[in-house]
Amino acid sequence: MTTNTPLNRIKAMPLWQGEISATPLDGGITNVNYLVSDGDKKYVARLGEDILHHHVMRFNELSASRAAHAAGLSPAVIYTEPGITVLEFIECATFSPEDVRKPENLKRILPLIKTCHLEVPKHLRGPALIFWVFHVIRDYAASLKDAKSAYQTLLPELIQVGNLLETNAGPFDMVFGHNDLLAANFLDDGERLWMIDWDYAGFNSPLFDLGGLASNNELNESQEIWLLENYFEMPISSALLHRYTAMKCASLLRETMWSMVSELSSDIAFDYTTYTSDNLMRFRTAYNNYNQT
Repeated sequence: MTTNTPLNRIKAMPLWQGEISATPLDGGITNVNYLVSDGDKKYVARLGEDILHHHVMRFNELSASRAAHAAGLSPAVIYTEPGITVLEFIECATFSPEDVRKPENLKRILPLIKTCHLEVPKHLRGPALIFWVFHVIRDYAASLKDAKSAYQTLLPELIQVGNLLETNAGPFDMVFGHNDLLAANFLDDGERLWMIDWDYAGFNSPLFDLGGLASNNELNESQEIWLLENYFEMPISSALLHRYTAMKCASLLRETMWSMVSELSSDIAFDYTTYTSDNLMRFRTAYNNYNQT
């Protein structure tokens, strides 16, 4: 009989005041999450070890989560032990890409991104990581080659494109990035928005988060210009737009290759094959458009 199941691990933690109930939360594609009820209080338990092939290290996620809470962005960390983090539960609605694209919501999201970039690093403690998308792309390519992935024939092209985008996206400024601005990482409690899931957090160019927000949620061109002008608080030059578009392409390439690697490595019940196909198509479209500018 297996006793070390996720549910048993959660029940064995010493912070509970009585008998708990725990139900899985849908939607996670990196971690396993549970909603835990302990009397009249609710929490989210996140289960996950380091995922080195995805550059996810839990000490970094934990320090970023604590700093994000101190900066007013993220729920509080209540308890942690190796492989499990318990967070304050927020009664809320999870955003969809359609929600992100609403103009009134973009106006609410932008201040969160700026707070992440400028305020979260003031609260960080201990070692901090850099999330460099171009290194991640090269490392994913090496992992896929070593595993004799079905995508092997695409790798020389993808590496070449990634290296070119690295040249074209510079020069680089440095901020503290969330680096995973999927719609589901924004929560709306009816009064304010929250940012969650700091697995990939680290110092990075601000253009990666801006490009990731746009590419993950399919913003239109006018929304992208609005985002850039309001982030930088100035009219956008053609040079900055060119750098931004290169970084947006890199974000899509990284998401595609993340899914390729996840097809080989993840035990989570998620259709990574379709996710790879969809993101590869979106990357090729964005890169073709970039080459025409």
